[in-house]
Amino acid sequence: MIPKAILGLDEVGRGPWAGPLVIGACILPREASGELPAWTADLTDSKKLTEKKRTALAEAILDKAPATGLGWVSSREIDSLGLAESLKLAARRAVSEVKLKNAPFTEIIIDGTVNFLAGTPLERYVTTLKKADLLIKEVSAASIIAKVARDAYMTSLATVYPGYGFERHVGYGTAAHRAALAQLGPCPEHRFSFGPVAVASGEVCRVAEDPELRRGRARDTRDGGLARRASANGKRPQRATTVELGHKAESIVANYLAHQGHTILARNHKTPFYEIDIISTKADKIYFTEVKYRKSQSRGTSLEMIDRKKLQQMTFAAEAFLKYSPALKAAYSPLLAAASVSGADFHLDAWLVLR
Repeated sequence: MIPKAILGLDEVGRGPWAGPLVIGACILPREASGELPAWTADLTDSKKLTEKKRTALAEAILDKAPATGLGWVSSREIDSLGLAESLKLAARRAVSEVKLKNAPFTEIIIDGTVNFLAGTPLERYVTTLKKADLLIKEVSAASIIAKVARDAYMTSLATVYPGYGFERHVGYGTAAHRAALAQLGPCPEHRFSFGPVAVASGEVCRVAEDPELRRGRARDTRDGGLARRASANGKRPQRATTVELGHKAESIVANYLAHQGHTILARNHKTPFYEIDIISTKADKIYFTEVKYRKSQSRGTSLEMIDRKKLQQMTFAAEAFLKYSPALKAAYSPLLAAASVSGADFHLDAWLVLR
């Protein structure tokens, strides 16, 4: 009789405002009798363990388990795909790592009530179980390695993006995290599709959150208000600000890229350290586009504003964005691009790949 071999899956990082989602996967060793070895007795829900105990157990699991895997989904992918699809993607990535170890399993147990592997050939092996991270040792092990790996990743971000307190709250929505967002604005690791981050990211996100602002922006768009907006008291219309003109130009370019088959991951992406106008993907490439607008081309095209210094800034921004988005970095080759928009009618002159 073949002893049962359970592949346990559990997720960490579903609810934080920043950082990746991680699903752990683990197969534990079993004796010929089917029993688990004595060292697994301490395995339980990772949240019930001290940090020191979790770390020690994670080291034992990685050393002694026949197969483990971690499925990472970046914050940008979460923004693009949504949480439900991100959980499915993380599960597939975790299981793919396990399968590379050629360790057999007869059953998959996923903590919770949702089968993240539905629609795949492995669907028929899956059992979902509430509190499985407490009841099933393989799922406990998966939760522990995922928690330790994600916490270590978030702690490392504290030196890259100081001031947010990632080493303490690891991206979750604490009062201290909210205060840091209000002071610093979001960094590349934040999930811009999550309400508190969207509000902190600036006017564009605030418009999306506030019905009154949405109605006002709709009126502005209908009557050309981005170019010239009448003040509320009926006085002379105010000229559009540079920021408004920039947003309009970015919209033109983003729409063009979308029609060319690009998936727009982010627009007007700002951090205290850099800014990227548009981030998009197509096929196996990720594009970082700088948008330049000029009302008139009498003094040259907008693209002439892309000098060596600007290229260095763009390179730094792209590298910083990808450094802590490992899933995107692994999946796509980065390219820098620039777009030129001009005139009162916001004509797209060119979109070029720079390097």
